[in-house]
Amino acid sequence: MKRNPFFDNARILLIFLVVFGHMIQPFVDGSRGMNTLYMWIYTFHMPAFILLAGFFAKGLGNKDYIINLAKKLIMPYIIFQLLYTGYYFLIGKADWQASLFYPQWALWFLISLFSWHMLLYWFKKIPAGLSVMIAVQIGLIVGYFGEIGHTFSLSRTFVFFPFFLVGYFITERQIMQVKQKGIKIASVLVMVTLAVAIYYLPAIDTGWLLGSSSYAELGLPAYGGIARLGVYVVATLMVISIMSWVPKSKTRLTHIGSRTLYVYLLHGFFIQYFREADVFEINNALDVVGLGIISAVLVLVLSSKPLLGITQPLMEGKATIMKNAYSGKTSKESAQTKA
Repeated sequence: MKRNPFFDNARILLIFLVVFGHMIQPFVDGSRGMNTLYMWIYTFHMPAFILLAGFFAKGLGNKDYIINLAKKLIMPYIIFQLLYTGYYFLIGKADWQASLFYPQWALWFLISLFSWHMLLYWFKKIPAGLSVMIAVQIGLIVGYFGEIGHTFSLSRTFVFFPFFLVGYFITERQIMQVKQKGIKIASVLVMVTLAVAIYYLPAIDTGWLLGSSSYAELGLPAYGGIARLGVYVVATLMVISIMSWVPKSKTRLTHIGSRTLYVYLLHGFFIQYFREADVFEINNALDVVGLGIISAVLVLVLSSKPLLGITQPLMEGKATIMKNAYSGKTSKESAQTKA
Protein backbone atom coordinates (compact mmCIF):
# COMPACT_ATOMS: atom_id res chain seq x y z
CA MET A 1 0.00 0.00 0.00
CA LYS A 2 1.38 3.40 -1.00
CA ARG A 3 2.51 5.47 1.97
CA ASN A 4 0.41 8.61 2.48
CA PRO A 5 2.71 11.63 3.05
CA PHE A 6 0.01 13.23 5.21
CA PHE A 7 0.72 10.87 8.11
CA ASP A 8 4.48 11.36 7.98
CA ASN A 9 4.02 15.13 7.80
CA ALA A 10 1.76 14.94 10.86
CA ARG A 11 4.36 12.94 12.75
CA ILE A 12 7.05 15.49 11.93
CA LEU A 13 4.92 18.35 13.26
CA LEU A 14 4.03 16.43 16.40
CA ILE A 15 7.55 15.28 17.23
CA PHE A 16 8.76 18.86 16.79
CA LEU A 17 6.09 19.99 19.24
CA VAL A 18 7.13 17.25 21.68
CA VAL A 19 10.73 18.51 21.61
CA PHE A 20 9.72 22.16 21.68
CA GLY A 21 7.26 21.57 24.52
CA HIS A 22 9.98 19.92 26.59
CA MET A 23 12.36 22.75 25.69
CA ILE A 24 10.09 25.52 26.99
CA GLN A 25 8.74 23.68 30.04
CA PRO A 26 11.25 25.20 32.52
CA PHE A 27 10.10 28.71 31.57
CA VAL A 28 6.37 28.21 32.10
CA ASP A 29 6.12 29.29 35.74
CA GLY A 30 5.79 33.03 36.17
CA SER A 31 4.98 33.74 32.53
CA ARG A 32 1.36 33.73 31.42
CA GLY A 33 2.37 33.78 27.76
CA MET A 34 4.73 30.81 28.05
CA ASN A 35 2.21 28.91 30.15
CA THR A 36 -0.43 29.50 27.48
CA LEU A 37 1.86 28.23 24.71
CA TYR A 38 2.89 25.18 26.75
CA MET A 39 -0.66 24.24 27.78
CA TRP A 40 -1.97 24.85 24.26
CA ILE A 41 0.56 22.40 22.81
CA TYR A 42 -0.10 19.81 25.48
CA THR A 43 -3.85 19.72 24.85
CA PHE A 44 -3.29 17.83 21.61
CA HIS A 45 0.27 16.78 20.76
CA MET A 46 0.32 13.43 22.60
CA PRO A 47 -3.34 12.54 21.87
CA ALA A 48 -2.64 13.14 18.16
CA PHE A 49 0.60 11.17 18.29
CA ILE A 50 -1.19 8.28 20.01
CA LEU A 51 -4.07 8.37 17.54
CA LEU A 52 -1.60 7.95 14.67
CA ALA A 53 0.05 5.05 16.51
CA GLY A 54 -3.34 3.39 16.77
CA PHE A 55 -4.05 3.97 13.08
CA PHE A 56 -1.01 1.90 12.12
CA ALA A 57 -1.61 -0.82 14.72
CA LYS A 58 -2.35 -4.25 13.28
CA GLY A 59 -4.18 -5.55 16.32
CA LEU A 60 -2.82 -9.09 16.07
CA GLY A 61 -2.53 -11.17 19.19
CA ASN A 62 -0.52 -14.19 18.14
CA LYS A 63 2.70 -15.23 19.84
CA ASP A 64 5.06 -13.99 17.10
CA TYR A 65 3.37 -10.58 17.04
CA ILE A 66 3.70 -10.17 20.81
CA ILE A 67 7.34 -11.25 20.79
CA ASN A 68 8.08 -8.81 17.97
CA LEU A 69 6.35 -6.00 19.87
CA ALA A 70 8.38 -6.80 22.98
CA LYS A 71 11.58 -6.55 20.96
CA LYS A 72 10.53 -3.21 19.48
CA LEU A 73 9.15 -1.62 22.64
CA ILE A 74 10.05 -3.42 25.87
CA MET A 75 13.72 -4.07 25.09
CA PRO A 76 14.39 -0.42 24.10
CA TYR A 77 12.52 0.62 27.25
CA ILE A 78 14.79 -1.45 29.48
CA ILE A 79 17.92 -0.24 27.67
CA PHE A 80 16.96 3.44 27.77
CA GLN A 81 15.66 3.23 31.33
CA LEU A 82 19.15 2.16 32.39
CA LEU A 83 20.85 4.69 30.10
CA TYR A 84 18.76 7.61 31.32
CA THR A 85 19.21 6.60 34.97
CA GLY A 86 22.99 6.56 34.55
CA TYR A 87 22.94 9.77 32.52
CA TYR A 88 20.84 11.60 35.11
CA PHE A 89 23.36 10.60 37.78
CA LEU A 90 26.25 11.92 35.66
CA ILE A 91 24.66 15.32 35.04
CA GLY A 92 23.67 15.68 38.68
CA LYS A 93 19.90 15.41 38.33
CA ALA A 94 18.39 15.22 41.81
CA ASP A 95 15.77 12.54 41.17
CA TRP A 96 17.97 10.28 39.07
CA GLN A 97 17.11 7.08 40.94
CA ALA A 98 14.15 5.11 39.60
CA SER A 99 13.14 1.46 39.58
CA LEU A 100 12.76 -0.42 36.32
CA PHE A 101 8.99 -0.16 36.67
CA TYR A 102 8.91 3.62 37.18
CA PRO A 103 9.56 5.08 33.70
CA GLN A 104 12.16 7.81 33.47
CA TRP A 105 10.63 10.96 32.00
CA ALA A 106 9.27 10.29 28.47
CA LEU A 107 9.87 6.53 28.47
CA TRP A 108 6.31 5.93 29.70
CA PHE A 109 5.23 6.01 26.06
CA LEU A 110 7.00 2.71 25.26
CA ILE A 111 5.28 0.78 28.06
CA SER A 112 1.92 2.35 27.28
CA LEU A 113 2.29 1.67 23.55
CA PHE A 114 2.97 -2.00 24.26
CA SER A 115 -0.03 -2.13 26.61
CA TRP A 116 -2.32 -0.47 24.05
CA HIS A 117 -1.41 -3.11 21.49
CA MET A 118 -2.22 -5.81 24.04
CA LEU A 119 -5.54 -4.20 25.01
CA LEU A 120 -6.43 -3.88 21.35
CA TYR A 121 -6.62 -7.66 21.02
CA TRP A 122 -9.80 -7.60 23.13
CA PHE A 123 -11.23 -4.18 22.37
CA LYS A 124 -11.17 -4.68 18.59
CA LYS A 125 -13.71 -7.50 19.02
CA ILE A 126 -16.27 -5.01 20.35
CA PRO A 127 -18.19 -2.71 17.96
CA ALA A 128 -16.17 0.47 17.44
CA GLY A 129 -18.55 2.93 19.10
CA LEU A 130 -19.11 0.77 22.17
CA SER A 131 -15.41 -0.06 22.39
CA VAL A 132 -14.40 3.61 22.47
CA MET A 133 -17.15 4.40 25.01
CA ILE A 134 -15.86 1.68 27.34
CA ALA A 135 -12.28 2.94 26.96
CA VAL A 136 -13.42 6.50 27.79
CA GLN A 137 -15.29 5.24 30.85
CA ILE A 138 -12.17 3.43 32.06
CA GLY A 139 -10.10 6.55 31.44
CA LEU A 140 -12.53 8.56 33.57
CA ILE A 141 -12.74 5.99 36.38
CA VAL A 142 -9.00 5.40 36.92
CA GLY A 143 -8.56 8.96 38.12
CA TYR A 144 -10.46 8.11 41.29
CA PHE A 145 -7.81 5.60 42.34
CA GLY A 146 -4.58 7.07 43.67
CA GLU A 147 -2.89 3.67 43.42
CA ILE A 148 -3.05 3.86 39.63
CA GLY A 149 -0.26 6.28 38.87
CA HIS A 150 3.14 6.53 37.23
CA THR A 151 4.32 2.99 38.03
CA PHE A 152 4.16 0.81 34.89
CA SER A 153 2.67 3.94 33.25
CA LEU A 154 -0.74 2.55 34.24
CA SER A 155 -2.59 5.85 34.56
CA ARG A 156 -1.44 7.22 31.21
CA THR A 157 -2.10 3.88 29.54
CA PHE A 158 -5.78 3.99 30.50
CA VAL A 159 -6.23 7.76 30.13
CA PHE A 160 -4.83 7.94 26.59
CA PHE A 161 -6.11 4.56 25.37
CA PRO A 162 -9.31 6.04 23.82
CA PHE A 163 -7.19 8.00 21.32
CA PHE A 164 -5.24 4.87 20.34
CA LEU A 165 -8.51 2.99 19.92
CA VAL A 166 -10.06 5.71 17.77
CA GLY A 167 -6.93 5.67 15.63
CA TYR A 168 -7.27 1.92 15.14
CA PHE A 169 -10.94 2.03 14.13
CA ILE A 170 -10.82 5.14 11.94
CA THR A 171 -10.14 4.78 8.23
CA GLU A 172 -7.80 6.80 6.06
CA ARG A 173 -10.76 8.26 4.21
CA GLN A 174 -12.34 9.40 7.46
CA ILE A 175 -9.12 11.00 8.65
CA MET A 176 -8.73 12.90 5.41
CA GLN A 177 -12.15 14.47 5.96
CA VAL A 178 -10.43 16.94 8.28
CA LYS A 179 -9.01 18.62 5.18
CA GLN A 180 -12.42 20.04 4.24
CA LYS A 181 -12.50 23.81 3.94
CA GLY A 182 -15.26 24.21 6.52
CA ILE A 183 -13.33 22.23 9.11
CA LYS A 184 -10.16 24.23 8.46
CA ILE A 185 -12.03 27.49 8.98
CA ALA A 186 -13.69 26.22 12.17
CA SER A 187 -10.32 24.93 13.40
CA VAL A 188 -8.90 28.45 13.48
CA LEU A 189 -11.73 29.52 15.77
CA VAL A 190 -11.15 26.49 18.00
CA MET A 191 -7.39 27.06 18.28
CA VAL A 192 -7.65 30.79 18.93
CA THR A 193 -10.50 30.40 21.44
CA LEU A 194 -8.54 27.81 23.40
CA ALA A 195 -5.43 29.99 23.49
CA VAL A 196 -7.45 32.97 24.76
CA ALA A 197 -9.21 30.80 27.35
CA ILE A 198 -5.94 29.39 28.69
CA TYR A 199 -4.47 32.89 28.90
CA TYR A 200 -7.35 34.53 30.78
CA LEU A 201 -8.85 31.70 32.83
CA PRO A 202 -7.40 30.80 36.25
CA ALA A 203 -4.31 28.61 36.13
CA ILE A 204 -4.99 24.96 35.28
CA ASP A 205 -2.81 22.18 36.67
CA THR A 206 -0.81 20.64 33.82
CA GLY A 207 -1.48 17.24 35.42
CA TRP A 208 -4.87 17.25 33.69
CA LEU A 209 -3.08 17.06 30.35
CA LEU A 210 -0.33 14.63 31.38
CA GLY A 211 -2.74 11.91 32.50
CA SER A 212 -0.54 10.53 35.29
CA SER A 213 -2.19 12.01 38.41
CA SER A 214 -5.30 11.05 40.34
CA TYR A 215 -8.19 13.46 40.79
CA ALA A 216 -7.33 13.85 44.47
CA GLU A 217 -3.82 15.01 43.54
CA LEU A 218 -5.33 17.44 41.04
CA GLY A 219 -7.67 18.93 43.63
CA LEU A 220 -10.98 17.49 42.38
CA PRO A 221 -11.50 14.21 44.22
CA ALA A 222 -15.26 14.20 43.64
CA TYR A 223 -15.78 15.81 40.24
CA GLY A 224 -12.55 14.90 38.50
CA GLY A 225 -14.33 12.62 36.04
CA ILE A 226 -16.32 15.57 34.68
CA ALA A 227 -13.15 17.63 34.32
CA ARG A 228 -11.34 14.81 32.50
CA LEU A 229 -14.30 14.39 30.16
CA GLY A 230 -13.90 18.07 29.32
CA VAL A 231 -10.19 17.47 28.67
CA TYR A 232 -11.14 14.64 26.28
CA VAL A 233 -13.49 16.96 24.38
CA VAL A 234 -10.91 19.74 24.11
CA ALA A 235 -8.20 17.29 23.02
CA THR A 236 -10.46 15.82 20.34
CA LEU A 237 -11.35 19.23 18.92
CA MET A 238 -7.70 20.28 18.92
CA VAL A 239 -6.49 17.06 17.26
CA ILE A 240 -9.01 17.61 14.46
CA SER A 241 -8.04 21.28 14.20
CA ILE A 242 -4.29 20.68 13.99
CA MET A 243 -4.59 17.72 11.62
CA SER A 244 -6.69 19.81 9.24
CA TRP A 245 -3.65 22.01 8.55
CA VAL A 246 -1.11 19.23 8.03
CA PRO A 247 0.15 19.25 4.39
CA LYS A 248 -0.97 16.35 2.20
CA SER A 249 1.87 16.46 -0.30
CA LYS A 250 5.34 14.99 0.04
CA THR A 251 8.15 17.37 0.97
CA ARG A 252 11.92 17.13 1.45
CA LEU A 253 11.32 16.44 5.14
CA THR A 254 8.50 13.92 4.85
CA HIS A 255 10.87 10.95 5.27
CA ILE A 256 11.56 12.06 8.85
CA GLY A 257 8.05 10.95 9.73
CA SER A 258 9.19 7.32 9.76
CA ARG A 259 11.98 8.10 12.26
CA THR A 260 10.11 9.91 15.02
CA LEU A 261 10.63 7.22 17.67
CA TYR A 262 14.39 7.80 17.43
CA VAL A 263 13.88 11.52 18.03
CA TYR A 264 11.47 10.82 20.89
CA LEU A 265 13.86 8.56 22.77
CA LEU A 266 17.08 10.47 22.12
CA HIS A 267 16.08 14.12 22.56
CA GLY A 268 15.84 13.73 26.34
CA PHE A 269 19.63 13.48 26.65
CA PHE A 270 19.88 17.01 25.29
CA ILE A 271 16.82 18.48 27.01
CA GLN A 272 17.80 17.22 30.44
CA TYR A 273 21.35 18.53 30.06
CA PHE A 274 20.01 21.93 28.97
CA ARG A 275 17.84 22.02 32.08
CA GLU A 276 20.49 20.91 34.57
CA ALA A 277 23.13 23.23 33.11
CA ASP A 278 20.64 26.11 32.86
CA VAL A 279 21.82 26.76 29.30
CA PHE A 280 18.92 28.86 28.03
CA GLU A 281 16.70 31.67 29.25
CA ILE A 282 13.68 33.46 27.82
CA ASN A 283 13.46 37.24 28.00
CA ASN A 284 11.49 38.04 24.84
CA ALA A 285 9.71 36.56 21.83
CA LEU A 286 12.99 36.15 19.91
CA ASP A 287 14.24 33.79 22.60
CA VAL A 288 11.16 31.62 22.07
CA VAL A 289 11.79 31.59 18.34
CA GLY A 290 15.40 30.64 19.03
CA LEU A 291 14.32 27.66 21.13
CA GLY A 292 11.97 26.68 18.31
CA ILE A 293 14.88 26.71 15.86
CA ILE A 294 17.04 24.66 18.23
CA SER A 295 14.18 22.18 18.61
CA ALA A 296 13.90 21.86 14.83
CA VAL A 297 17.66 21.29 14.53
CA LEU A 298 17.46 18.58 17.18
CA VAL A 299 14.72 16.83 15.21
CA LEU A 300 16.81 16.97 12.03
CA VAL A 301 20.00 15.75 13.70
CA LEU A 302 18.38 12.95 15.70
CA SER A 303 16.56 11.67 12.62
CA SER A 304 19.63 11.81 10.37
CA LYS A 305 20.87 8.63 8.72
CA PRO A 306 24.30 8.60 10.44
CA LEU A 307 22.76 8.87 13.90
CA LEU A 308 20.16 6.25 13.01
CA GLY A 309 22.96 3.92 12.01
CA ILE A 310 24.77 4.42 15.33
CA THR A 311 21.71 4.04 17.55
CA GLN A 312 19.79 1.35 15.64
CA PRO A 313 21.36 -1.50 17.69
CA LEU A 314 19.95 0.09 20.87
CA MET A 315 16.58 0.90 19.32
CA GLU A 316 15.91 -2.18 17.23
CA GLY A 317 18.51 -4.74 18.26
CA LYS A 318 20.02 -4.84 14.79
CA ALA A 319 22.53 -2.91 12.67
CA THR A 320 21.15 -3.12 9.14
CA ILE A 321 21.81 0.56 8.39
CA MET A 322 25.52 0.27 9.20
CA LYS A 323 25.78 -3.07 7.39
CA ASN A 324 24.11 -1.70 4.28
CA ALA A 325 26.31 1.40 4.36
CA TYR A 326 29.43 -0.73 4.74
CA SER A 327 28.44 -3.19 2.00
CA GLY A 328 27.56 -0.29 -0.30
CA LYS A 329 30.94 1.31 0.35
CA THR A 330 32.72 -2.00 -0.22
CA SER A 331 30.88 -2.59 -3.50
CA LYS A 332 31.73 0.92 -4.69
CA GLU A 333 35.43 0.49 -3.83
CA SER A 334 35.45 -2.88 -5.57
CA ALA A 335 33.94 -1.40 -8.70
CA GLN A 336 36.48 1.43 -8.69
CA THR A 337 39.33 -1.08 -8.30
CA LYS A 338 38.12 -3.13 -11.29
CA ALA A 339 37.73 0.01 -13.38
